[in-house]
Amino acid sequence: MPTTESISRTRPAVPAGPPPGTAQVEIVVPVRNEERHLRPSVRRLRGYLDDAFPFPARVTIADNGSSDGTWAQARALAAELPGVHAVRLDRPGRGGALRAAWSASPARVYAYMDVDLSTDLDALLPLVAPLLSGHSDVAIGTRLARGARVIRGPKREVISRCYNLLLHASLGTRFSDAQCGFKAIRADAASALLPLTTDTGWFFDTELLVLAERAGLRIHEVPVDWVDDLDSRVNVAATAVADLRGIARVRAGLARGTIRVPALRSPRLQAPAAPAGRLGGQLARFAVVGVASTAAYVLLYLALRSVLPALAANAVSLLLTAVANTAVNRRVTFGIRARRQAGRHQARGLIAFGIGLALTSAALAALHAVSPQPGRAAELAVLIAASLTATLVRFGLYRGWVFRPGHRGDAR
Repeated sequence: MPTTESISRTRPAVPAGPPPGTAQVEIVVPVRNEERHLRPSVRRLRGYLDDAFPFPARVTIADNGSSDGTWAQARALAAELPGVHAVRLDRPGRGGALRAAWSASPARVYAYMDVDLSTDLDALLPLVAPLLSGHSDVAIGTRLARGARVIRGPKREVISRCYNLLLHASLGTRFSDAQCGFKAIRADAASALLPLTTDTGWFFDTELLVLAERAGLRIHEVPVDWVDDLDSRVNVAATAVADLRGIARVRAGLARGTIRVPALRSPRLQAPAAPAGRLGGQLARFAVVGVASTAAYVLLYLALRSVLPALAANAVSLLLTAVANTAVNRRVTFGIRARRQAGRHQARGLIAFGIGLALTSAALAALHAVSPQPGRAAELAVLIAASLTATLVRFGLYRGWVFRPGHRGDAR
């Protein structure tokens, strides 16, 4: 059970923050071992809300499992600053902290931001205003849309873009940036969706957004100014593996019907699908899916290569992307939307995957035979070339066997 402290004192010369229960916006700042950032960031955020934000707002510091002086600072800030609240959970996990803090809030809109305040605070009003007005249900800051200004290293840029491409390919998402630590949701939408979420870590954001989109909710995107925190303690490899597990879990739950998302609003009108039978159109759509799959494959391989041998990292990466590739091509390239025969299609797709695995593994083995200790760049170059060859073979199998029209049950 979380423990809470909320302390409000009257200071004549300073505008008082809203007392608990009257804030329209609840801004949660999840923290774990952040004593370096916490005090200056919360003071800056509270000052911005008092001076420039037109709606009553409360800041909640959600400490999840800190072992340094973070909780002591959180309590001191709650005692010092009106409109600042502190809650402590013993178990680490950003998702769990957000779920607990949002579930206990009486506000109309729940928001959260990272404690390093990487996102410019001037984006906060554009984030929450459409939710308060009823125009949208969920709002996200995006670093990947036109108009965003981002300062960060190339490694994190590539990882972020590949991750979102993987989401588009495997789960059919349309939002542009799942990972930006700057999001908001209406209380009524949260009350319906939070019980469906299970992740307690970094994948919580993605899970909530996927559920919101499946429920037909309107997701508002705000291009943000964002500066990377060079002192970030995020373990990229461990986070990537956890995210992949989350994607697989959500995809399986949606496919099997164990995750049932209520229709909270009418889904957005979809453009009619292009005719699926023409070779040119199929090739074009297959190429787009292939680019996304290759980007996801590279991301997975780089993440797994730090903990697995080259052949094992290649096999796992290719297997995960092959399953996603088959599912997306089934729907997008060949226009098969019914669930019937989906299992058979995946089984046949795995045979095509086996051919791809044989080609890429043979290429990798040949490289290691020629050069016992090749660099990662050489490994990637060989694997990408072999993967392209395997992709052409897979398209022939998809068109001529896996998704061949006329099979009984291949309803479109």
